[in-house]
Amino acid sequence: MTTKVVHIEDVPVAETWERLQADPKAMLIDVRTKAEWAFVGIPDLAPLGRRVVMLEWQSFPESRVDAQFSERLAAALAASGTGKDDALYFICRSGGRSRMAAEVMAEAGYQHCSNVAEGFEGPLDDSRHRGVIAGWKAAGLPWVQG
Repeated sequence: MTTKVVHIEDVPVAETWERLQADPKAMLIDVRTKAEWAFVGIPDLAPLGRRVVMLEWQSFPESRVDAQFSERLAAALAASGTGKDDALYFICRSGGRSRMAAEVMAEAGYQHCSNVAEGFEGPLDDSRHRGVIAGWKAAGLPWVQG
């Protein structure tokens, strides 16, 4: 049995926004937890006439990876008319979980899976705060409080 080699591109947040603007079929998939969506905020694609697909990669507080993630996301994408050749951009807090989710979906046959580099909040700054030096929020991209 051979393992399929998957390449996931890391796309900077500003470029992700540009790609979403340019491609009406491209999807942004937020894989953070419900708590993060509620308390930190979510990317806002309303200016593009679209919504973010929100599906937890891991549950909180258990931090268990959803064993049915790929099946659940595939069903949500199919319901929205998204095909395996459409561009998918995965975002989490800082880029780790979203990379794993992108890899799983690429292994499931989705051809254009990318990781949103630095995620929604980016890394910690010198004061140990996120959302200040990098990420979706720090770039001034549209977002709303969940």
